[in-house]
Amino acid sequence: MRILVVEDSGPLRRSLTTALQHSGYVVDATGDGREGFWFAEGNHYDLIILDLMLPGMDGLAFLKQLRARSDNRHVLVLTARSAVEDRVVGLRAGADDYLVKPFALEELLARVDALCRRSYGQKHSVVRFADLEIDLAGRVARRGGQPLDLTPREFRLIEFLALRRGEVVSRFEIEQHLYDAAADPLSNVVESAICTLRKKLGGSDARPLIRTRRGMGYILEVE
Repeated sequence: MRILVVEDSGPLRRSLTTALQHSGYVVDATGDGREGFWFAEGNHYDLIILDLMLPGMDGLAFLKQLRARSDNRHVLVLTARSAVEDRVVGLRAGADDYLVKPFALEELLARVDALCRRSYGQKHSVVRFADLEIDLAGRVARRGGQPLDLTPREFRLIEFLALRRGEVVSRFEIEQHLYDAAADPLSNVVESAICTLRKKLGGSDARPLIRTRRGMGYILEVE
């Protein structure tokens, strides 16, 4: 999944980016509100983490312009303003959640996970499909009750397919959600990731769960 971080504090921005990447997210980050809005216009994000005090364009202006365009992407606001009226202003401007600085990184990651699930209509932290169980909060996947040894990116891939279960997901969508701009668009990185994930999901005696729709993409389904 892809997240945009718009935070003017360099140390905090770098800390958030590192923590989110370690959790398997693809992250774009900037300290300028206007540049952040430019990022938001040109890319699909599952979540935008937005500071209110920004150069170029302040967070409230960013948020209002986003909602004026009927853009319903989830936004988590970060701010040093702790007064109730400040939180009310942010929520009424269209924020989905609000976190006051300083905050515990674990809490931010938990809120990020919850908001990303909500983007796909998933309220619960566990997704079940056939004999596959994905614990979104614990970042653990099991098949037939047995834990799967997945890298953070492999977990995000099966998570993305599971949240879109029954739908064909294109290679482009997978690239947008799981890989940053450094990935070679002409490489077979998605095909290789799908191949590896299929092997980890089970051998030849297990029912295949990830199917290829030629020329379209991949779908999580069983016969």
